[in-house]
Amino acid sequence: MPATTRYKTFLLFGAPGSGKGTQGKILGSIPGLVHVACGEIFRDLRVGSPLGKVFLDYSSRGALVPDDFTIQLWKEHTEGLEQLGRFDPATDALILDGIPRNVAQARLMDEYVDVKRVYYLDCEDKEKMFLRLKRRALHENRLDDASDAVIQHRLYVYEAETAQVLSYYPVDIIRRINTDRTPVEVLADILADIRDLAIDVEKETTDEA
Repeated sequence: MPATTRYKTFLLFGAPGSGKGTQGKILGSIPGLVHVACGEIFRDLRVGSPLGKVFLDYSSRGALVPDDFTIQLWKEHTEGLEQLGRFDPATDALILDGIPRNVAQARLMDEYVDVKRVYYLDCEDKEKMFLRLKRRALHENRLDDASDAVIQHRLYVYEAETAQVLSYYPVDIIRRINTDRTPVEVLADILADIRDLAIDVEKETTDEA
């Protein structure tokens, strides 16, 4: 990818269990939006491979995978989508889920992404998030949700490191979305904002012309 090219990007941001994966999958089914979930990229690694062993070591403890490793793997995956024709940077926007997970990763990604919006999926009901993670572990055999202790540590790491990412981006591109509601209501809010943003961009382009 040329150094001057930056992907148009929407970030789905929030604590584990806030609903990022659910919203990302739905948004990724809409033409022009390509969902990339960092956690899925990691979990698709072969467990016996060197990279798979690195992920397994960290995820089984609820810890964050090292920054350079994470960004490189994400970059290679996204470039692979481009080469396969599943992502066209000229017409498509990325919906990123689970990355960046700390301020250092956000800085490393600035070279590659042009963040238009940060959708902060805010779930105030902590018990609901915990139950979502437990249910996900049961249905998806997720090692990173394997036990109560691991889940508690993941939530602690989010508060200690990941939550700080919000302060890295300009306030005017952050949209807080209440996820204590139904997934359909959450989706409606996100889509309405994406639509309004597209209208504003189109208006600016017309005015400049």
